[in-house]
Formats: sequence, C-alpha cells, structure tokens
Amino acid sequence: MGDGDTKPVSVGDLQKGNYVVIDGFPCRVTDTQTSRPGKHGHAKVRLTAVGLLDDKTRVIVMPGHDSIPVPIVEKKNAQVLSISGNKANVMDTETYETFDLEIPDELKNDCVEGTVVVYWEMMGTKVMKQIKQAT
Repeated sequence: MGDGDTKPVSVGDLQKGNYVVIDGFPCRVTDTQTSRPGKHGHAKVRLTAVGLLDDKTRVIVMPGHDSIPVPIVEKKNAQVLSISGNKANVMDTETYETFDLEIPDELKNDCVEGTVVVYWEMMGTKVMKQIKQAT
C-alpha cells in the first residue's frame, strides 16, 4: 500500500471512531487510553484499532505528541449493475468507472441491482458502506 492518501494527526487528538493507519492498514479506532506521564516522561497513548479491510485488532502505544498517519477517506456513490455471490459489480455515478465491491453482511438484503450505494475509497481500497437509495 502506498503512503499517499494520508495526513499526519497527533495521536493525543484521536478519538474513538477516528481512522488511522497502522502497519500500512487503514483501521478504525475502537479505544484510546492515555497513561499519565511519570516525573519526566510524556503521556503515552494506547490505541486499539480494528482493520477496516481485515477486521484484525491492532494495538499500538506511542507518546501522545507523536503523529500517526490518518487515511483520507473519500465518500462516493455507485450504482449496482449486477450481483454475484457477495460481490456487486458497480458503476461510479460520477466517473462511470465500473468495478467490484464486496457486499458487507449487513447490506446483503438491501443491495440489489439498480441500488445506489455509498462507498469509501481510502489508500487505494474501496469499501461499500451503506445503501443510499433503493430502487
């Protein structure tokens, strides 16, 4: 994965639900804990995050003033052209580019041909996030 499409953010500013990049993977923060610094130390932040693409939990500990890359998320719309298994072949409503998106379990029932879906693109990966309008 490229290092593009990210911006540095101070770890101490992150909150639950924010996105971060850990080991090159975009993740969503599920928990942050800040430990009080010792006499001469800096506050340490323990960040727990779940991979957006692989659902793996990753934990990192770093000083609160350090910065961590945050993925720049672009939210886009696409229309579902066809469905095969858990993949939908979709067409971006602005660029008319067609590609396959995996259908998340919670959208399986609502994702049908003709539906417009919202997908997020981050770090070169596209993820279907919600149904925008049903047919």
